[in-house]
Amino acid sequence: MPLHQVSPVFAGRENELAVLLGALGQAREGEPRVVLIGGEAGVGKTRLTSEFAARAEQAGALVLSGGCVELSTSGLPYAPFTAALRGLVRDLGPEGTTALLPHDSAGDLSRLLPELGTPPAETDRDIARMRLFEHVLALLGRLAADRPAVLIVEDAHWADHSTRDLLSFLTRNLHGVGVLLAVTYRADDLHRRHPLRPLLAELSRVGIVTRLELPRLTRAEVAAQLGGLLGHAADPALAELVHARSEGIPLFVEAALGPDGTPADDLPESLRDLLLSGVQRLPEETQRVLRVATVAGDRAGHALLAAVTGLDDTALSDRMRPAVTGNVLLTDEEGYAFRHALIREAVRGELLPGERTALHRRYAEALAANPALGTGGRPSAELAAHWAAAHDNERALLAAWDAAAECAAALSYAEGLQMLELVLELWERVPGAATRIGADHTAVLERAAETAYACGETDRGLRLASAAIDALDGDAEPERKALVHLERARLRSLGGGPGALTDLRAAERLVPGAGPVRASVLALLGGELTEIGETETGHAMIEEAVALAARLGDAAASADALTTSAFVAAVKGDLASASDALEGSRSMAEQGGSARRLLRAFVNLSAQLILRCRYAEAIATAREGIALAHRLGQIRAGGGYIAGNLIEAQFALGRWDDLAASYEKAMRLEPNPPLRGQMLVFRAMVALARGETPLLNALTEQLGRFAARLGRFGSGAYACLLIDHRTAEGDFPGAIATAQDALDRFGPTGNPWYLWPILHSAMRACAAADRGLDQPAAGRGRDPRQDPPAAAADGTRDPVAAGHGRDPRREQTSVAALRGALVEVARDVPAGAPFWAVRKVAFAAEAAGVGDLPAWEAAVAAWEAAGEPYPLAEALARAAEACAAASDRDGAAVRLARAAEIAESLRARPLAAEIDRLARRIGVAARPGGDAHGLTPRELEVLRLIAAGRSNRELAGELFISVKTAGVHVSNILGKLGVASRGEAAALAHRLRLFD
Repeated sequence: MPLHQVSPVFAGRENELAVLLGALGQAREGEPRVVLIGGEAGVGKTRLTSEFAARAEQAGALVLSGGCVELSTSGLPYAPFTAALRGLVRDLGPEGTTALLPHDSAGDLSRLLPELGTPPAETDRDIARMRLFEHVLALLGRLAADRPAVLIVEDAHWADHSTRDLLSFLTRNLHGVGVLLAVTYRADDLHRRHPLRPLLAELSRVGIVTRLELPRLTRAEVAAQLGGLLGHAADPALAELVHARSEGIPLFVEAALGPDGTPADDLPESLRDLLLSGVQRLPEETQRVLRVATVAGDRAGHALLAAVTGLDDTALSDRMRPAVTGNVLLTDEEGYAFRHALIREAVRGELLPGERTALHRRYAEALAANPALGTGGRPSAELAAHWAAAHDNERALLAAWDAAAECAAALSYAEGLQMLELVLELWERVPGAATRIGADHTAVLERAAETAYACGETDRGLRLASAAIDALDGDAEPERKALVHLERARLRSLGGGPGALTDLRAAERLVPGAGPVRASVLALLGGELTEIGETETGHAMIEEAVALAARLGDAAASADALTTSAFVAAVKGDLASASDALEGSRSMAEQGGSARRLLRAFVNLSAQLILRCRYAEAIATAREGIALAHRLGQIRAGGGYIAGNLIEAQFALGRWDDLAASYEKAMRLEPNPPLRGQMLVFRAMVALARGETPLLNALTEQLGRFAARLGRFGSGAYACLLIDHRTAEGDFPGAIATAQDALDRFGPTGNPWYLWPILHSAMRACAAADRGLDQPAAGRGRDPRQDPPAAAADGTRDPVAAGHGRDPRREQTSVAALRGALVEVARDVPAGAPFWAVRKVAFAAEAAGVGDLPAWEAAVAAWEAAGEPYPLAEALARAAEACAAASDRDGAAVRLARAAEIAESLRARPLAAEIDRLARRIGVAARPGGDAHGLTPRELEVLRLIAAGRSNRELAGELFISVKTAGVHVSNILGKLGVASRGEAAALAHRLRLFD
């Protein structure tokens, strides 16, 4: 397969894209937004705005774009606005464009684009400029009358004075129009006196402005980009190498691959010229010292560099100062770093091979003589790297082994893994390596696999653990081999791959005799079997593990056994015993000094609090556990599981803004696929509940890439998301099919952790489908929580949205079959914990139907006690329907008012719209003192004229809008009111006395 020149995979910018799509959503609501997007050269600003522009156009927005142009020492005046206006003229023609403008403004805009006419003779240049600015503002407002308008201004670091002034004017004067202005600039070009710096600082204080700084890609994101370039998944070693060379800058990632998909030996000449352009302007004596500094590594300490070059402090400072002021080097209290690794690589490329080897030896000798010259806090690691590059393998091996110990003591597991891998790489080159370091080759593999788990490097850890298993003789050393199988099982679970159960079974067969290793194996295997439905065997193993660990008095085995036994106790409804077991597990982990087991205890403590619906306590415990994981250097392993619990608790408690912040923070830590996917699910659930469709689509697109590696809990949550999403879209056949698939997969496990959320979502889908099938054809195919299908001005509806082509009888059969299966499975699923019990009550209410007021009152009380506001609001709305069916309009009004208040506080717009529609149908106000129709002021004006019998052309003339815009308003009104014609809308307006 040929190598792509540009990766078709849009990697690592999902969060920034979500910010832009969120801003577009606000613009769609008539709230202008400005997003300032900064980043260094090559970091992907243009790719981000291009991807966003495509998504925005798909969502129906008008997108205009233009870039600033570098011209000598200043930019070309108004270049981005001229380019944007030219694109508009190309699409609409000069006449179509001028038709959008007030009659006197085309001449002023012709200052930007001559095709629009002749500029007026204006003697006062300041007045002319102000008129131009006002007309650009007016044009944007008119473009946004029917749909949001997006203006993208690229490369603002080259903007001239006039362009900067116009950007400032627009930012300060956009009010009440659906305009999104996105501005990109090259952050690394903004020196202290750059004219854009003060403008950015000023604009950042304007309320509608958001600043985005694009970070470099993480290693996982680089791997995704490489996968797109190569056409297949990138080898982890290749991804690591390219990430190190490119430092996560997408442009450099593409340059780091040769045409055959292997690492490029040399940088492309065009990229090399770009990287060296700043270096070549420096004095020759500075360039010579820079070449020496390239050999030091990522950073060159001042004292170490002085020792290697033989220069005194003053002389070295004089040589380095031009490189610092020229933005080639960055500096801190101890030394220097190149602004980018590829600049260092390009400069180092000017050294001959013999020069590089000799310099590495000089660095190693200087560090060996005085370890205090090192800058990283662990001189052995620097020493190992230099001895290895100097081809002194024995000294490199010894230094790497010492460095691994230093890293372990400092809880720096990622660097420790590198050092252990260097030991393994040098092993065959050093005779008697085992004697020299006091450990055999397999012991190094075992230690490296454990270290890989601690820093979350699952792919590397699996290779190391597999090599250790292959090297070990199970007959000679059964416990040792069993422990490595346990390690590989943990790595497989953390990475989301298959085979963990196979490893656990293999470990159990290796240790038939009583001992602490068998106790740990039984605890973990018993827990795994319990989760997949082999409960009798699993429970027996766990009981044996608890008893054996207690009899042996082994703290590590006791921690494993108690943690797993807590799960069994919770399933049985004995929450007090579960809590006692977890506290005992934490105590044993602390006593045994096991960081991994201590973090596992925090994972389960926070999960138990979620089970008990004590969400605020779960959040506090999870935050404590995350802080501990940071201190222990294991944030990507145990810390990731705890972060998932934090986000789940925040979702349940309705702290959705906090959830978004926790999600952003967690994503920066590059969680492994199962944990990343789990967090994505809950972030997407918030987007679904808030009606943030572009963000939801972006998140579900990401989730699709993780679906195969989500793990059981993540897969169960993902199934709920898909069911709810398809239900909300009115895709009842899709929702029912997804629910049936989830039931087939998870039903046999009997595990309430996964099953009660799935059962609840699935029964909700059945209930929604029943309501949809009971509606006349024109109303089918959508859930009540969503706006009805868009109606045309004449009252007709889209045939697909209207449900044509559907087979109601077949759908009813599918719904009935699923409903029966759900009820059958639910009978046997434990519900001893409050988290499961509340979902059982809600399940029963959905099964009973909207007319069963006692069932819905029970659901309201259950959700109230659980403290989950969103499902509480949903239950209140269903209870209001039941009240209305019983002719209790006052009871319905009270419940709807409370539901509306909750929905508004959560910014759950689809639910709020459903509540408003239900209130209109019942004939009550959802918000005391307010209206129940949800129309904008402009839509109310249009509805008043519809009620007065005006045609579209008449109301267009009366409101000074186009006939097309009038038709759009009418369609929106019909949709929001849930009626099919203008006559129905007028009748409803009279019935609600909207204009009395």
